[in-house]
Amino acid sequence: MTMPQRHATHHAAQHGGQLVARPGVPGPRPLGRPMAATVARPVPAAHPAAMPIGRQSVPAPRAAVTFLTVAEVAAMMRVSKMTVYRLVHAGELSAVRVGRSFRVPERAVQDYLRDAYTDIA
Repeated sequence: MTMPQRHATHHAAQHGGQLVARPGVPGPRPLGRPMAATVARPVPAAHPAAMPIGRQSVPAPRAAVTFLTVAEVAAMMRVSKMTVYRLVHAGELSAVRVGRSFRVPERAVQDYLRDAYTDIA
């Protein structure tokens, strides 16, 4: 029995077994969790618990991805770091945010340079 419940039963005993509501004082709280929170929900199909029991399918190994810093990309392209940041923020060069810095996949730099290449002849 918690302190508020003990106090409520003591208070009820003083008034002939009846619980007297006092203005400005909340009544006794219901015990336990609300019923809606205990109802079972279906498990999404992507959840590990929804996977079939038995032999798990092992995904094929992926090719290693080499990430470059903004400074390395700027040095490769012979531009400033600010130019690389502008390309990333404009969406022209894909990048991954790691903490407060960006990492650019080496393949994204190669694709950008290949697509940006113009033949002058």
